[in-house]
Amino acid sequence: MRRVVITGLGVVTPIGSGWRNFWEALLAGKSGIGPVTSFDTSSFPVHIGAEVRDFVPEQYIHRQTPENLGRASQLAVAAALLALQDSEANLARYDRHRVGVSMGTTSGEPLFVERYNNIRKADGLKAIPGEMLPKYPCNVIPSNIAIEFELRGPNLMIPTACAAGNYAIGYGFDLIRAGRADLMLAGGADAFSRIPYMGFARLGAIARERCQPFDKNRQGMVPGEGAAVLVLESLEAAVRREAQVYAEVLGYGLSCDSHHMTAAHPQGDGAVRAMAMAIDESKVGIEDIDYISAHGTGTPTNDRAESIAVRALFGNRAGKVPMSSIKSMLGHTMGAASAIEAVACALALRTGMIPPTINYEEPDPECDLDYVPNQARETHPRVVLNNAYAFGGNNASLCLARYAV
Repeated sequence: MRRVVITGLGVVTPIGSGWRNFWEALLAGKSGIGPVTSFDTSSFPVHIGAEVRDFVPEQYIHRQTPENLGRASQLAVAAALLALQDSEANLARYDRHRVGVSMGTTSGEPLFVERYNNIRKADGLKAIPGEMLPKYPCNVIPSNIAIEFELRGPNLMIPTACAAGNYAIGYGFDLIRAGRADLMLAGGADAFSRIPYMGFARLGAIARERCQPFDKNRQGMVPGEGAAVLVLESLEAAVRREAQVYAEVLGYGLSCDSHHMTAAHPQGDGAVRAMAMAIDESKVGIEDIDYISAHGTGTPTNDRAESIAVRALFGNRAGKVPMSSIKSMLGHTMGAASAIEAVACALALRTGMIPPTINYEEPDPECDLDYVPNQARETHPRVVLNNAYAFGGNNASLCLARYAV
């Protein structure tokens, strides 16, 4: 089994695109949450979201026609381009059959579904353009990345909702360490849409004013959008081409609560098992974890369950391990969330800084850990854990480490 490292980072987020802009905003506690502008929210009881503003797809998409791609694909291709540029990997020197794409999503291309419904309602079924139908299945997102960069290796979409980014990175990690691929673009993407917004609004899960993970007065999550792609390759290959190494991927853990379609297990059973498996596969111990990137959506039940899970696994050490939620700034970017958070974890390992949980004002007795409130912190972590939990009880934890020879 080969050691696997991260050598390129690409992000498109509500607080900035490109990892430098993203990281600067994250450490400064900048919020990308505001009034929704992409559709009319007057029929909803809530009106805030985290949208990627001023995104110009033509700046990133050159081999395909941008308007033929759905917004999630546009965001994903942009993140992939930024990651490849950052990695300085010259694709002309690779066997394209051994360069692959592994992506995660919640909704795929929901804007095409919205358009389909609008046309059908207004003009009938026969008015729907036939060329629109192949553009909405979720598998088109990694396919469009592959087409843009002429990649002919493994190509996979993992639609495990809000945990999908970690799943996709884990799959890319497996292919590299097993020698089945030389380079993998792994991450997640989702576009802002009325469909998930309506679903979360009907569940009463969207906050009215801001996202406050782990705060006693938290009211809910905030839907968002974005994309992140990480370049994965073997350590041997990275050293040979003198690539920058952000972090090493040590392992991951997956589990299912088998409890409820939308509610987390009240004792965090699946979350505990996912974290434990990630730590075990990574051949480190609980005492080695220096930072946890929380799933931290801001909903009362999720934050309580995640805190219980960390307390159950880490025991007396739980309160000594800093854990923050960048969803307080980005909102919940769905299938992109844990991929964006993996980028933040890699940068924490590289820079020694960990991002804050903003909007944290009043401690909750049921959430009694160190949530890095409101201010970034210099801790120089060595090993970090990235948590992601999803509807259906899908849980994924990813373990990354500071690169050491």
